[in-house]
Amino acid sequence: MQEILVVVDMQNDFIDGALGTAEAAAIVPKVEQKIREFNGKVFFTRDTHEENYLESQEGKNLPVPHCIRNTPGWEIRPELSELQKEIPIDKETFGSVKLGELLKAEDKENPIKKITFVGLCTDICVISNALLAKAFLPEAEIVVDAACCAGVTPESHKTALAAMKVCQIKIENEE
Repeated sequence: MQEILVVVDMQNDFIDGALGTAEAAAIVPKVEQKIREFNGKVFFTRDTHEENYLESQEGKNLPVPHCIRNTPGWEIRPELSELQKEIPIDKETFGSVKLGELLKAEDKENPIKKITFVGLCTDICVISNALLAKAFLPEAEIVVDAACCAGVTPESHKTALAAMKVCQIKIENEE
């Protein structure tokens, strides 16, 4: 049985760009170490918006252009990008059905024992994709490494971790 690591949206705009935070910048070395030490497949997701972002529902609710395709802010952090072996999964919204389908296909090929999530933001895209993985593969162990995640705020990070626990997602390295 295999284990999968999903690196969620470790992009420049979320680290030190348009929506960056000190907490996001602080997890970069931890995520890099996690990827380097991981023995299994590693998939990256990439928040991807177009030039008309402000016209979208998300853009109307969060009017901060970010992760616009082919801009520096859209790119995965260089020290993490160099560790990629798979093509990143571009996603237009918080959760990625494409990721769920990919995980389900992987599971058919070689059953998945555990899927670990790291990345940004705990309270938006990490929780969305962890819950999607739970829906696509209810018997796989779904784990979130809290030390390798950051939320929009420290408070919303903690709230998201608590919500995931209730949904039978295991939280590791919680402070």
